[in-house]
Amino acid sequence: MLKRKDLFSGMRKSFCLLLLNSMVLLSIAQPQPAVIDSLKIKLEKATTDKERFELTAQLSKIMMNVNPAMADEFGQQLIEIAETSRDRQLMINALLINGERYSYLAGRRDNIDKSMGFYNRALNLARENKIDSMIVKAYLSLSEISRYIPDYDKALNYCNQANSYNVILSNDSIAARVHLEYGSVYIGKDEKLLALRSFFAAVRIAEDLKNTSLLRSGYNKLSGFYAVIEDYDRSIDFQVKSIQLIDKLHTAQGPYLKVQELNRVGDLHAFKKNYEMASFYYEKSLKLADSLKYEPIKAMSYRSIVNNYLSSGQPRKALDYFNEHPQLKDFLQRVNFGHFVDQSYGYIYTMLGKYDSAKFYYNRVSAFFEKDVNVNNQFGYYYQLGMLYAKTGEVDKSLEYYLKAKRIADQIGSLDQMRNVATMLDSVYQQKGDYKQAMYFASLNTKYKDSLDKLGEEKDLMQIEAADEQQRQERALKEKLEKDRRRNNIQYMMITFGIIGLFIALVVLGMFKVSATTIKMIGFFAFLMFFEFIFLIFKKNIYSITKGEPWKDLLFMISLAALLLPLHHWIEHRVIKYLTSHNRLTSAGHHLKNRFLRRRNQGNV
Repeated sequence: MLKRKDLFSGMRKSFCLLLLNSMVLLSIAQPQPAVIDSLKIKLEKATTDKERFELTAQLSKIMMNVNPAMADEFGQQLIEIAETSRDRQLMINALLINGERYSYLAGRRDNIDKSMGFYNRALNLARENKIDSMIVKAYLSLSEISRYIPDYDKALNYCNQANSYNVILSNDSIAARVHLEYGSVYIGKDEKLLALRSFFAAVRIAEDLKNTSLLRSGYNKLSGFYAVIEDYDRSIDFQVKSIQLIDKLHTAQGPYLKVQELNRVGDLHAFKKNYEMASFYYEKSLKLADSLKYEPIKAMSYRSIVNNYLSSGQPRKALDYFNEHPQLKDFLQRVNFGHFVDQSYGYIYTMLGKYDSAKFYYNRVSAFFEKDVNVNNQFGYYYQLGMLYAKTGEVDKSLEYYLKAKRIADQIGSLDQMRNVATMLDSVYQQKGDYKQAMYFASLNTKYKDSLDKLGEEKDLMQIEAADEQQRQERALKEKLEKDRRRNNIQYMMITFGIIGLFIALVVLGMFKVSATTIKMIGFFAFLMFFEFIFLIFKKNIYSITKGEPWKDLLFMISLAALLLPLHHWIEHRVIKYLTSHNRLTSAGHHLKNRFLRRRNQGNV
């Protein structure tokens, strides 16, 4: 129904057949009602500002997808808690959280304005108090909401500002987030190689920090990047990697995150036109959502299944499914997006050829789409009306809406949209008999087609460059691992020589009259190093068996200790006892002593 922007950080498709441009549907994990009640009870019992703040923040974000009016109440309470505490960090965070929750529903223009207003207030307060980390956070938030407008030049400016402060901070975690946002902005500006390098830079930092949450963000962004250049298989690979990391987060949000990301894998298969596999993942996502026993999160799966029917040319099944699963409509009504339900009906009825019904639904939401939505949603509405009136033969009305769509497409700068509109205007002007205008738009269509073909070549080149960049990253990683392996091998060799040297020294001392205490001390350290070295070798090589699971590691080390510790004590006791039980020179000792004295006497002659 409208362009699906920012589903994968800037992924560009011609149209999203049903619903939600720049609306982050269920963008935060949706808890069960019992969890909401539990949070409210905890909030009533909270005794410190920090506890009240954290619980109120959770509720303000969660309720945004459940009851926006109540979310506003919690958002205001959050600001009041922070203000009364006089803690500047809390005060800034309260504003950022309020901006974040409005960004979840950025398909409406007023939500974008509210989000940006809170972010700017947070930025000003952070500047006044010279809290650099919060300044960076505010700039990154402003960059993200600017992408939803979309205004990529402004977003890039915010990114640059965030980066300038982070250079001073030298915080790796924040640096990774800056790289991720840079990558998203560069995708919007068609600077794809820069985007890829930014994402890989963030992933490398996340790997070094062993930060699972950051690593998942990096994988999600890389998935979106490869979707943009239509390398869907690699995009799916990274999305699956992200899903595999969810369990390592050890958070109650895990199952809800899986619902969303299984849906994304389904979307990627749909973009490949592999509708059967898309359906498989949507149903898998829906099954998991159903097990959570919380209806709102199912809305995402229902939306995707309806879109899948429309994409595969089955509008009747789309309509039946849409009517049989009212949870999606209920969710949209609850978050003040009910107008998109009517738009969806208008589009589906247009596809079914029921034009009077389509007009009825489109007319119901005309005022809303004229003034209350962002430009991408507005483009979709105008384009669909142009298509509807072209089908009914109402040429002048069709031209009116296509020309409105053209103005927005030119403003956004999307060649796909510009070419689609030019194609339709060429057709409608021919239908009207205005061949001069038809020729003009035909030439525009050719111009846009040539540009898209050039971009297609660049896209092919970009796939090669992306593959080369990934291979370069993999080579660099292999070289690092090989360098580490060689360094470790040298250290193992030196340790081995050290242990051998200690034992040689121990044997030599046993040939001479040396105090028992000296032999015992050297023997203690020699055997300690020897058996600890054995432990080290075993520990290094058991990962292939235990896979790093703590209980398996513990069981293995206990078993090893039970075997080696008695052996260690027995051998050490016998050897030390033997070496200290002879208070005389051994024959070997006499021989060495005589040879040493003979050489010394010869040297004195």
